[in-house]
Amino acid sequence: MDDAQYMGLAIELAKRGAGYVNPNPMVGAVIVKDDRIIGQGYHEMFGGLHAERNALRHCTQSPAGATLYVTLEPCCHYGKTPPCTEAIVESGIARVVVGTLDCNPVVSGKGVRMLEDHGIRVDVGVLADECRHLIRVFSKYITTHTPYVIMKYAMTMDGKIATHTNQSRWISGEESRRRVHQLRRSVAAVMVGVNTVIEDDPLLTCRMAHGRNPVRVVCDTRLRTPLTSRIVQTANDVRTYIATACDDERKAEDYRRHGCEILAVGRKGDHVDLADVVRRLGDMQMDSVLLEGGSAMNWSALEQRIVDEAHVYIAPKIFGGTAKSPVGGQGVALPSDAVMLRPRACSRVGEDYLVESEVVYSCSRE
Repeated sequence: MDDAQYMGLAIELAKRGAGYVNPNPMVGAVIVKDDRIIGQGYHEMFGGLHAERNALRHCTQSPAGATLYVTLEPCCHYGKTPPCTEAIVESGIARVVVGTLDCNPVVSGKGVRMLEDHGIRVDVGVLADECRHLIRVFSKYITTHTPYVIMKYAMTMDGKIATHTNQSRWISGEESRRRVHQLRRSVAAVMVGVNTVIEDDPLLTCRMAHGRNPVRVVCDTRLRTPLTSRIVQTANDVRTYIATACDDERKAEDYRRHGCEILAVGRKGDHVDLADVVRRLGDMQMDSVLLEGGSAMNWSALEQRIVDEAHVYIAPKIFGGTAKSPVGGQGVALPSDAVMLRPRACSRVGEDYLVESEVVYSCSRE
């Protein structure tokens, strides 16, 4: 195996930490000696050992003279755990291959320099694009203190999210729905608008074995969320926020009695200010948000430029008619004003297709 193959293995190890290490980055590490893997590990949970220390702990023989492959630059500062550079130096490892530098200014470049100062050879940039993609959530959160937002929706081949009678279960297939639960497990919060709660009465939980539930956030400008909805009725079991611009304390108390927490936010036009909502979530150390709203919320989120990535499930079906499209609102006036997407991956998921794209916002005309 070569450097890229060992780094590929480290990337796959890192992904096992999805949903458990937030707001830390996912990181994987592999230790190789005499062309044989002698240790491997990943960052398993927030506050736990980092990937490098886990890999060293699981070594089957002395790592002296070995090569360490790690997806992210080793940390060189004291946090919840001691610096990984310290453990690497003490282990006698001779070479470290790093996927990408850490964007955290506390670390960036310093970890590499510390290793080199101790005579360790360091090579940076193996599978760099893949390693940077792995930490995209962390990169945004650590530099802006706001969550990485993923907009997800399912639509038919003719771009509909419901029939003309407003029926939407189910557009996507079973395998796609299973993939969505995996995504819910990996994010800090899932967010919807009050209309989605009224129309669909979703639970927004992760229905996977050993899965963790994200925090649920309902954007409800005037506190219209039904107290009988499944989200409110299960708020004592799953942490739930109602983000609202309504200052009616009597209404708010009704939700608190059911276990909901009220998040008072600003208003933008006739709706809650979504940018304010995500800022507030960032203040609470939530590094990622999955947006599962309807067409109106999707447009508002794009208009306010809070969406970083779009996951679009396309089902091989046609509904026709005048049913809703996934992004509503007024829309843009000219094709040149379109919100552009940079597709990163297109895959077959069961009978559906999934297109994952980065959202690219044009510069303001002003």
